Amino acid sequence: MLKSFSYICYMKKRTIFLLGVIMAISFFGLIILQANYLKLTADMRAEQFNESVKKSLYEVVRILEEEETLQYLNKNLSVPSQRTRITVKPGIHNHAYSMKQNSLEDSINVSYSCTRVQPKVFISMKHGSNTIQESSRILQNKLRERYIQERALLDDILIRLLSESYVRPIEERIDFQQLNEILDRELDFNGLNLPHYFSVINKNGKELYRSKGFETVESDEEKEEYYTQILFPNDPNPQPNYIRVYFPTKQNYILSSITLTLPSVLFTSLLLFTFILTIVIISRQKRLSEMRTDFMNNMTHELKTPVSSISLASQMLNDKSISKTPAMIEQLSGVIRSETKRLTQQIDKVLQMSIFEKESTALKMEEMDINEMILNISSNFAIKVENTGGKIELDLDAEDCFALVDEIHFTNIVYNLMDNALKYSRGPLNLHLKTWNEKNNLLISIQDNGIGMKKSDQKRIFDKFYRVSTGNVHNVKGFGLGLAYVKKVVTDHKGTIRVESELNVGTKFIISIPLKK
Repeated sequence: MLKSFSYICYMKKRTIFLLGVIMAISFFGLIILQANYLKLTADMRAEQFNESVKKSLYEVVRILEEEETLQYLNKNLSVPSQRTRITVKPGIHNHAYSMKQNSLEDSINVSYSCTRVQPKVFISMKHGSNTIQESSRILQNKLRERYIQERALLDDILIRLLSESYVRPIEERIDFQQLNEILDRELDFNGLNLPHYFSVINKNGKELYRSKGFETVESDEEKEEYYTQILFPNDPNPQPNYIRVYFPTKQNYILSSITLTLPSVLFTSLLLFTFILTIVIISRQKRLSEMRTDFMNNMTHELKTPVSSISLASQMLNDKSISKTPAMIEQLSGVIRSETKRLTQQIDKVLQMSIFEKESTALKMEEMDINEMILNISSNFAIKVENTGGKIELDLDAEDCFALVDEIHFTNIVYNLMDNALKYSRGPLNLHLKTWNEKNNLLISIQDNGIGMKKSDQKRIFDKFYRVSTGNVHNVKGFGLGLAYVKKVVTDHKGTIRVESELNVGTKFIISIPLKK
């Protein structure tokens, strides 16, 4: 039966372990998926942002070129007469030409008439329709040739006119206020209504213009976020200039795209917290169930022994076949009396469990001399210690030894700790009790030379129903409530208790309680 029970417990542990592993893997995978999704969303938002900025800057540069071309042509070709004469003097290097309008005094190399001159074509009617078609074809070819010549001439004139603007400084070619307006309009059109700054630099990185607020950008990390576009990219000018744009709130703009995923992250975190809490509660409940089972086994054993002794003694008293001498009656009554007292003590220990169900114990606080209390307890306990061949050593060094305590409960916790030292001793027991003051607290230590305990046991000795494994010591009896009771009473006195122990060396309990104010 015990093997079956152990197997069931093992199955429960394995089930809890597998459940925890499966849920941990599920949550871990879910977290990875969400992290990848957030990263992918942020990357897509950043790529979209970069493309929108590049598109906006391209449109800005294109508009600047168109504006400059229109303004320069209007300035140089707007004349009142129908005929415009442009004199071009060859020999000027670097595409710089001198242009003059309406000048008849200088030698004219190129003459262009704004009015179209129709070529003279004579059509003969002698050969009928074939002659008319041939004449029409010749006329169309003449017009096409004239158009190509005039188009080439016009293109050459426009290139020469515009070549003069290439060598002008960038400050003369661009109205920076107009550039700012165009940039704002294009960014807003592409959905980038964000704070931004811009500057115009040459190829050496020297700033020729900067917008207001751009001087605040100094760190290298921020400079890496610049967006740069060449100005007038179709210029033959070997000295290019650039427009450089910076968005100080770019990161916030990109992160704003993942705000919709925050509820998902919140719910995932809540589920993860619930999962951890569930596993902890299940583990605690399982451990508590095992402790309760051990408690029931211990309680049955502890109560069965005195009941059996009392039952046996009573049967002997009732057995008429056994002669009852006064000595025998005295012996049997003594057994019944001692076992009844022992049974009463065990029942009292079980009743102490009720103290753990209350948040606070009803204590009768009185001002007590702790040194005197420990001295009295040690005197009463000395006989038990001396029976083992040991001794009790007292160092009552606390000068301020008065504290508000419940005499009965506080006496019980000191007695319980000393009784535990006696239970878990091997051979002569040496007890060392000490008191001292530390700040506004009174400290009490109870140290023994018993079997000690492992580190794993030290973390759980104050749990209800928990009992430390005694190894080869098999005469230790109890319900596992003593140290839990000690912990509860010390806490209700607004104090603390801790344990220091080393296996096969001994154990020391240190109690700290506040002094009387």
